[in-house]
Amino acid sequence: MKILNECEIPRQPYWSSLVAGLSLGVVLLLTFVLTGHGLGATGFTTRLSAWLGDATVPGWTASNDYLGPMLEGGSVLSSWISWQVVGVFIGALISAALAGRMALRIEGASSSGRTGRLLKALAGGIFAGFGARIAAGCTSGLGLSGSAVLGVAGFVFLGAFFVSGLIVSRLTGGGVK
Repeated sequence: MKILNECEIPRQPYWSSLVAGLSLGVVLLLTFVLTGHGLGATGFTTRLSAWLGDATVPGWTASNDYLGPMLEGGSVLSSWISWQVVGVFIGALISAALAGRMALRIEGASSSGRTGRLLKALAGGIFAGFGARIAAGCTSGLGLSGSAVLGVAGFVFLGAFFVSGLIVSRLTGGGVK
């Protein structure tokens, strides 16, 4: 697979917003019905951190108030959320291949440069992950699933997430074009 410039990428149409939104709603509903859980992802990264910590510094990880209790559930693969994240990854690969969008590329590199764009993405990921842990959920777990069950925290989180994204986008040059 070669790395393509943005102008070389064959563009396939995305789903309409309506179809994508309805599909996400059906997936969320099925997730609640079939598993008893909503969607989420940050629980997986935290469990993975605990598992990796146990593999490298087991005494410290087990005695850590935050990561220690996550070791009691066994392997990182024994959790439903781990399989959800694996499924999302596989589904994304299949979707990209079927849509003709399988390419390595850095979105927004033309306006910020490759290094600048990667640094912005890294900083954004760190801040979003930190915020998700403080809020006790990510955009899919707290935002989507929390809002779907009419949780006030879900709506507050989504509002704060979007407002923060708009402000940071304006401060850093307008985001992806």
